[in-house]
Amino acid sequence: MNGLLFLVPVVLTVYVFYLVFVKIDGWLGIPVPGLGFMITLVLITLVGFLASNFLTRGLLSWVDGLFNRLPLVRLLYSSVKDLIGAFVGEKKSFDKPVLVSLFPEANAYVLGFITRESLRDFGLNDLVAVYLPQSYNFAGNLVVVPRDQVRPLNANSSEVMTFIVSGGVAGR
Repeated sequence: MNGLLFLVPVVLTVYVFYLVFVKIDGWLGIPVPGLGFMITLVLITLVGFLASNFLTRGLLSWVDGLFNRLPLVRLLYSSVKDLIGAFVGEKKSFDKPVLVSLFPEANAYVLGFITRESLRDFGLNDLVAVYLPQSYNFAGNLVVVPRDQVRPLNANSSEVMTFIVSGGVAGR
């Protein structure tokens, strides 16, 4: 059993990275294993540099504006952009971990992240939006709960996210 506990995560991780390398190499039509992945990393780094560069920021803003004006494209583009921005960048959304009592009469709680402190736009003055990530999944649920059922946690956001996504297994 100890061998399985060690080998399965190692083999699975190596296999997933192998699949990513092969897929990216296949898209770019490069016969050298891993070279397509390296080119992709260089390209991403270059675009990041250009996005932060004063001279090219205008062009990238124009592309961003264009994608935000096209009806069907806007839906996908803005959703993906907001999701990525929730994890990295200046507008991180998952930086307020909380403990939520979904049923005040029960002693059962869920861990989540406040994503919006005010829902006044929807006429929900005393409610907050809390995102509840799912364990072993890239999905989650957004719940709207009374503010008094939410207790802020004095914890590091990335540690709380790791704890939730691992099903409570990962942590100190």
